Amino acid sequence: MGDRNDRVPMMTGRTRRSTIGPTPAGGNSKQANGSKQSSAGEKTPSHPSHSNGKVKKEKQVCHVLQESLLSSASGYSNYRGILNWCVVMLVSASLYGILVDPIQVVSLFLKDPYSWPAPCLVIVSNVFIMAALYTERRLSVGTISETTGTFLYLVNLTTLLCFPSATVLTLTSMTPAGGVFALGVYTILFMKLYSYKDVNMWCREIRHTKARPSVAQSNGSAVHAHVSYPGNLTHRDIYYFVFAPTLCYELNFPRSPRIRKSFLLRRLFEMLFFIQLLIGLVQQWIVPTIQNSMKPFQDMDFSRMMERMLKLAVPNHLIWLIFFYWFFHSSMNFVAELMRFGDREFYRDWWNSETVTYFWSNWNIPVHKWCLRHFYKPIMMRGANKWVAQTAVFLVSAFFHEYLVSVPLKMFRLWAFMGMMSQIPLAWFVGRFLRGNHGNAAVWISLIIGQPVAVLMYVHDYYVIHYMSQS
Repeated sequence: MGDRNDRVPMMTGRTRRSTIGPTPAGGNSKQANGSKQSSAGEKTPSHPSHSNGKVKKEKQVCHVLQESLLSSASGYSNYRGILNWCVVMLVSASLYGILVDPIQVVSLFLKDPYSWPAPCLVIVSNVFIMAALYTERRLSVGTISETTGTFLYLVNLTTLLCFPSATVLTLTSMTPAGGVFALGVYTILFMKLYSYKDVNMWCREIRHTKARPSVAQSNGSAVHAHVSYPGNLTHRDIYYFVFAPTLCYELNFPRSPRIRKSFLLRRLFEMLFFIQLLIGLVQQWIVPTIQNSMKPFQDMDFSRMMERMLKLAVPNHLIWLIFFYWFFHSSMNFVAELMRFGDREFYRDWWNSETVTYFWSNWNIPVHKWCLRHFYKPIMMRGANKWVAQTAVFLVSAFFHEYLVSVPLKMFRLWAFMGMMSQIPLAWFVGRFLRGNHGNAAVWISLIIGQPVAVLMYVHDYYVIHYMSQS
């Protein structure tokens, strides 16, 4: 390596020409930082090991054919430092001003500390679970017919959706946040019991063709033996399914061999950390922006309204991303590890989506599997084409989005329903005219200014109706 003091300044008038050619056999093609490029006529100092006294000409190469690190062709994939930087910036943003108010958080769920309507409504849901279990027991022994069982399930599942919505709409002590929580639990339970009904019906249809092995244990037991119908119709089995992080019922779920305590503690820490971060960002970022957006909505100033909506879309999208990680990764993995539930595919690489349909098929795997198994495929089996089946799935999804927003807010604007249905023409446009990075950019834009904006419109309308009318 040449000495640093031997370098000649560029302005001295000496002209140096370096010739970089193929590296000789056995030569070194790499050069350390700060090394000097030898010219064709320069000689390196003799080395003591050169017994013949001859001086070797050494070519030192400092340039090779390579891509920039952030280029996709470089193959580089270790962005852990950038992820840590994002976490540090989010923490700094949430701590700025110390605007986290725990009293305000509690008031979102409880108007009266002595009245807990949302938790009580969740407890009542056990009635519908028991109704499904005992209906299946009667069907398994032939006490009631399939037609009667179908009718009982129709009543049970319809009441499962109507009863909590009627309770939320009539109870003045129910807050919007508490209503969203309660209706969310009932919606999940509706999908689980629908799957429970279908799977047990399939078991009855094939029971006469298979020999029934002896049933030792059911889901949730310490010893995981094979379970066959009707040995699965137990309280332990149905409650394991109710709490498991899945919407699709099976008689034998894949189970992990043990509970990893270190993994469980990491997920618990993430849950506590990110929920605190979400609360801080909402209180110091979303709430002030919404409060400053009321006057443009009152004055119907469309230019300022658009500016406020775009200003709200970016932080709302960021909070949505954090919520995605908190719910689908931290929380669901925590529950799965605690219950030794083996299937941990709760999401796929939706961030690489080049089409809208790919995004909706990969960002929420439990819901996607349920729609595919219990809704999309049965429609296709009845002779419907693919487009009709996909439209029906979007209709069901739009209904539940509207159900989870309009009922707790006690106002019906259909923003969520229209936002979901607008995904159908958007999916057609992106799939037909956009490819690759352009399609991925279109998906991201739809996420940033699409559904989050619809949710924010509900927030604005709710604020105007319940607060501006009082002033």
